[in-house]
Amino acid sequence: MNRFGRVGVLLGGRSAEREISLNSGNRVLAALRSQGIDAHPFDPGTQDIAALQAAGFDRVMIALHGRFGEDGTVQGVLDWMGIPYTGSGVMASALAMDKWRTKLIWQAAGIPTPAWEILDARSDWQAVVDKLGLPVFVKPAREGSSLGMTRVTHADDLFAAWQRAATYDPIVIAEQAIQGGEYTCSIVAGEVLPMIRLVPAGEYYDYEAKYIRNDTRYEVPCGLAPADEKRIGEIALRAFDILGCRGWGRLDVMVDQDGRPWFLEINTSPGMTDHSLVPMAAKAAGIPFGELLVKVLEEARAD
Repeated sequence: MNRFGRVGVLLGGRSAEREISLNSGNRVLAALRSQGIDAHPFDPGTQDIAALQAAGFDRVMIALHGRFGEDGTVQGVLDWMGIPYTGSGVMASALAMDKWRTKLIWQAAGIPTPAWEILDARSDWQAVVDKLGLPVFVKPAREGSSLGMTRVTHADDLFAAWQRAATYDPIVIAEQAIQGGEYTCSIVAGEVLPMIRLVPAGEYYDYEAKYIRNDTRYEVPCGLAPADEKRIGEIALRAFDILGCRGWGRLDVMVDQDGRPWFLEINTSPGMTDHSLVPMAAKAAGIPFGELLVKVLEEARAD
């Protein structure tokens, strides 16, 4: 694997998802080394970002999550340094990190996404309920891993949910809850991997279900008819492309009781922990973890 040269694995960082990133990054680091790749960790949360250039990396694998890693900031640094990196570029990373602006673009492009409302301290909470119904999901626009998200079933609880989300981000959205199955659709190097159905033991797929509990079910094959899965995968690829994404990513989608897909968000630096979904989808497609990482690394580039 000398064709990759010296590879940096960016992990940790300083977002609210630091611990998840450390988990992802260390798992990636071990797998790359097992493939004979000369891989080295770099934590921009504890190391001076300027030291990246002196580290002599020929390319880097971004295993950062959340702000300062998934939002276009580190991508801009790497572009300026001329170091090829995995995943999307500055613009697509920034857009995809922002659930509100992602929705605006998807809506304009005809990608189905649940209705939403921007919340602030002056919001008319009853008007929000009248528009979106109940339950609704209240979430910070620019966080991942369900941090700061609340499922609200009573109008009286909207203010507290907004306050909680606003501690993570001043932009807060309330999103219509789609009744149906929850799925994820992974894309690697232009290929749509098998979809996974997520069946949490609790009310919904929250932070605890993602990273802590061991009773969440991950169904692959996902149970959809092959033609429906193919159709949703084609929409997912279009939703990925319309934001300018590249390399790899994962889209979260609800499928309602009439079989219609509703796209919630896109992750341009997906998790790689032992609970993470892209490796599961790759395994279902016959792609081992190490081979998956090689595919991702092959797509690395700088703008």
